[in-house]
Amino acid sequence: MKLIAFSTSGTELDAELDPRFGRARGFLLYDLELQQIRLLENEQSRNAAQGAGIHAAEAIVRAGVDTLVTGHCGPKAFRVLDAAGVQVYNCPVIPLQEALQALQGGILQAATAADVEDHW
Repeated sequence: MKLIAFSTSGTELDAELDPRFGRARGFLLYDLELQQIRLLENEQSRNAAQGAGIHAAEAIVRAGVDTLVTGHCGPKAFRVLDAAGVQVYNCPVIPLQEALQALQGGILQAATAADVEDHW
């Protein structure tokens, strides 16, 4: 784990996790080595008529993310992420700081498949 993305509508680690992957406002990227955060906007995917999950997944991959923590991830987005080697972790809606602690503490388990159907 080097670069973690959290689906969120906020801009800091005290913001809550957004349960929607493809339609999240953005992704808070947390660099474990540098302990720095930055926001990756998700406006194009959020406003897309269809394919929001795939577009968001492609943006995550382009950003160099290797770990994604989100509420739910559909099958098409999951396939893109899995093919790129991005580990997906499903998490309830909690503050990102708590989600980070759960991830680092081994409480969250890596997903092996999508947890919702298309167009969730």
